[in-house]
Amino acid sequence: MPEIALIVGAGSGLSAALARLFAKEGMRVALAARDIPKLEMLCAATGARAYACDATKLDDVAALFARVEAELGAPDLVVYNAGRAVRGGITEVDTVAVQQSLMSLAYGGFLVAQQATRAMLKKGGGTLLFTGASASVKGYPRSAPFAMGKFALRGLAQALARELQPQNIHVGHIVIDGAIARDGHPRAAALGEDSMLDPDAIAQTYLQLHRQHRSAWTWEIELRPWRETF
Repeated sequence: MPEIALIVGAGSGLSAALARLFAKEGMRVALAARDIPKLEMLCAATGARAYACDATKLDDVAALFARVEAELGAPDLVVYNAGRAVRGGITEVDTVAVQQSLMSLAYGGFLVAQQATRAMLKKGGGTLLFTGASASVKGYPRSAPFAMGKFALRGLAQALARELQPQNIHVGHIVIDGAIARDGHPRAAALGEDSMLDPDAIAQTYLQLHRQHRSAWTWEIELRPWRETF
């Protein structure tokens, strides 16, 4: 039976690279996003199925997992790649936008993890991966909301790794420490070759984490291009 992979917060860039690689590996891929028309080309290229879901809403997340399980099967691999960055000085940043950002970055991760864990416990195991950022471990000026959300997501991942590893669920947190390359990025030419993270290379690391033997699981890994300072 093919493995089932669910990517929550799907779009272009990293999540598209994940979908392509997982499909190439023979997995059946489910993509979840609030706006699914944008996923049509990716679905056509990978055979993935798209599901409308607001990860900050419990009913949406519960319905997502119910539909995926009914149509594809219980997921073996779940990736939480959602999040909304809000930047601005502490005295001026919009408080409503901050609240929405925290809901997307952290609370949505919790809701997805809860549903994924329930499904994986019934299945006997699985892999749950969270996409982090430089802000997961370093707070930057004018970026307090993003740091708050990413710190919280990292704390969730660390706690769940300790809780769920003895139950055969591999939890991983990937710190993306640097800019992800994309066509037309204004910094790419100026910075030079391989100066930005290649999304396909990042995707390989996610797959490696999923494939790790449980005698040597990794709960966290940092990825950065060779020119990025620590």
